[in-house]
Amino acid sequence: MPLVFIGPMAAGKSKIGRLVARGLDVPFRDTDKLVSAVHGPIPEIFAAHGESEFRRLERAAVHDALAEEAVVALGGGAVLDAATQAELAGHTVVLLTVSREAVGRRLSGGRPLLDSDGDADAAVERWAAIAAARTPIYESLATVTFDTSARPISHIADDIVTWARQRGLGKEREAQRD
Repeated sequence: MPLVFIGPMAAGKSKIGRLVARGLDVPFRDTDKLVSAVHGPIPEIFAAHGESEFRRLERAAVHDALAEEAVVALGGGAVLDAATQAELAGHTVVLLTVSREAVGRRLSGGRPLLDSDGDADAAVERWAAIAAARTPIYESLATVTFDTSARPISHIADDIVTWARQRGLGKEREAQRD
C-alpha cells in the first residue's frame, strides 16, 4: 500500500518523499514528474491546453501511482479532484505543511499558478491564497501532519520513516549477516 504525500506547493513533498522512499526501501513516484515525462513540462501544458487538461493528465498519473507499493508525492492541486479524494480515503496520507515565511525561500520557476512576472512578494501572496483555500481538503485527507518550515529535510524524513515503520509500512530490510 502506498504512502502518499500531499500539501501545498514548496512544502517539500518531492524531496522528503524521495528520502522516505529510500528509508522504507520502496520506489518513489512523483505525479508531476510522471505527467512531465509523458506530456512535457507542466508550464507548457498549462500554456497550450490550460489547467483543466493538466488536471485530467494529473488524475490519471495519480491513479496509476497509487496502484503500486511506493511513496507517492502528489502535486499540490491533485487533491482538488473528487475522484482523487475518494481514492486517497483508503491510503496512508502524510500532509506536509510549510509556513508563509519559509516558503518564500523555496518558490522557484515552473509553477504556473504562481506566475507573477518575477515579483517574489506577489508569488508568496498567490501561494498563501492557494494554500489557504486547499488547507481544509489537505487536513480532511491527512492521516498525519509534519511541518517542514524549520527543520532539515533529512530529520523530517527520518521522523516520517520511523512513524511509517511503526505502522508496518515499507519493506523489511534483511538483517546483515557476517
